[in-house]
Amino acid sequence: MTKEVLVKIPFREERVFLALFLKGLAVLLMACVCLSAFAVNEEDIVIDLSGEPASLDPHVQWNPSSYYVYRNIFDNLVTRDNEGKIIGQVAETWEQTTDTTLELTIREGILFHDGEPLEPSDVVFSIKRIIDPEFGSPQLGQFNKIVDAVAEENTVIIFTADPYPSLLAQLVKLSIVPEHIISKVGDSKFNDAPIGSGPYAFLEWDRGNMVKLIRNEDYWGDVGPFLRATFRSVPDVATRVADLRAGTADLVVSIDADFAQQINSGGTGKVLSALSERVGYLGLNLEKPPFNNLEMRRAASMAIDRQGIIEGLLQAGEVPIAQMLTPSHFGFDATVPPFEFDVARARAIVSANQALASSPATLATSPVFDQRIVQAIQQMLNDVGFNIAISMSDMPRYLEIVTSPSSRNSELSFGRWSCACQDADGVVYPLLHSSSNWSRVKSTHLDELLEAARSSLDPEVRQEAYDQVHQIVREEYLMLPLYQATVLYGAAVDLNFEPTANESMFLNRMRIAR
Repeated sequence: MTKEVLVKIPFREERVFLALFLKGLAVLLMACVCLSAFAVNEEDIVIDLSGEPASLDPHVQWNPSSYYVYRNIFDNLVTRDNEGKIIGQVAETWEQTTDTTLELTIREGILFHDGEPLEPSDVVFSIKRIIDPEFGSPQLGQFNKIVDAVAEENTVIIFTADPYPSLLAQLVKLSIVPEHIISKVGDSKFNDAPIGSGPYAFLEWDRGNMVKLIRNEDYWGDVGPFLRATFRSVPDVATRVADLRAGTADLVVSIDADFAQQINSGGTGKVLSALSERVGYLGLNLEKPPFNNLEMRRAASMAIDRQGIIEGLLQAGEVPIAQMLTPSHFGFDATVPPFEFDVARARAIVSANQALASSPATLATSPVFDQRIVQAIQQMLNDVGFNIAISMSDMPRYLEIVTSPSSRNSELSFGRWSCACQDADGVVYPLLHSSSNWSRVKSTHLDELLEAARSSLDPEVRQEAYDQVHQIVREEYLMLPLYQATVLYGAAVDLNFEPTANESMFLNRMRIAR
C-alpha cells in the first residue's frame, strides 16, 4: 500500500511552478509528437506509392508501383548495386562462353518462401515462361533473342539466336519464380499470392489500398531492418506528402519540386533525389496529321520551351535532352545537338501549313504524370497554331492507347520511359523498331541499325550504330525527347535510402539512422 504525500507550495511560487510545469509539459508533448511522427519503426515501414500495383507477378508487370513491390518479393538472376554495377543475385558468376551462349553458376542455399529450394530448373522455367509468346509478357521484346535455356547441375546455359550484347543488362530484370507453385496453382492465383525467394515475403493484398510484406528471416543475403512493410496506393501527391508530414508514412514516391520545398521548409522530413535513367518525351503518331509531316514535327519541337519547363515547373535538377538516352545508358551520344527553341519560326511554319496544323489532335496522358507539364506543352503548341486537346485516361487505358496501331493511336502522347536496364537496346529498340507495338516508326534503315546494334558484341560497333540512330531521330523529329527526369522521394528524417538511376527500392538496402 502506498502513502500519498502532499507537498504544499506557497501561493506565488505555486503559480510560477505551475506555469513552468505546463510549459515543460507542452515541450515534452511536442517532442513526443515529433518523435512519433518522424521516427521510423523497425517493426513496420509504410511506403506511399502513386498508384495500385498492376500485378505482383514479375513477368506480367509494366508499371513502377508493381516494380517497387515485387522486386522485394523476388530475387532476379542478376541485379545492380547502388552505383549501377551489375552484380550477382541468383546467379553467383557468369561467363560468355560463345557469341551465343551465356553460362551462369546458380547460388546454392536459396529458399523460396515456402521453404523449397530454388533450383537451376526454376531459372530455366522462368526464362522459358517470359519468352513464351502465348504467355504474353509485356517484357517479351527484351528477351525475345533467347531461343533456349537448359540446366546442368548447378549451372544454367542461355542460348541466343545470335550475339546479344545487352543480354546481361536485360537479365537484371528477370525475376525467378517457383515452377512447383505456378504449375500447381496457375498464373492467376500465383499473382494473387506470389511466392518468391527475395528478402520479403508476400503477406496480404488489399486491392486498391495496400500490399503488405513480411521479412524473410531465411533470406540468403541481408534481411534488412524492417519486420514488415506496407505499400499503400495513394494517387494524390498532396495526400502522400501530408502522410509523411503527419508521420503516417515513412517514404513517399513521385513528389514534385513544390512539395519537396514544403517538406524541406517544414522540417517534417527530408527530400531524396537522383537523376534517373528516365526520359520525359512526346510520342508522335507519324501516320496521322499533323505529325505525319516533317515540318509540323519540327514546328512542334521548336514551340516547346524545354528549359522553361525545367526551371518553371520541375525545378529538381532535370536536364534538357535531345535523345531518348541518358548518360547512365550505354549508347548515349554526348554530341547530339540540343533542340532549338524558336517560337517565331514555329509559328511561321504552322502558318504556312495551316490546313495541317488545324487538324484536331489529342495528347494522351494519365494521372500518374505531372499534368502541369502536359498542360504547358498543350499551351505552347496551341500558341503557335496547333489544335491540341488533352485526353486523360487511367494507366491501363493509356497503355492500351499508346501501344495500339497508328489508326487507333492518339496524335501525341506524353511519356516518361525507363527500361531499368541502362542499355540503349531497352529503350530505342522498343520505341523505334517497326516490330514493336510501342513504335510508330516504319523505317527499314532504322530497323537495320537497331538490329546491328543488338547483334554485335563489339561495343564500338554498337555505339556507332546508336550514334546513327540518334542522328536520324533528331533530324527527322521521329520522337521529341524533353528532359532527363529527376526522381524525388520524401522520407522520414531517420530513414537512410539511396535513390538510384534505375529507381530501385530495395527494403533490405535501407537503414535506420539513430
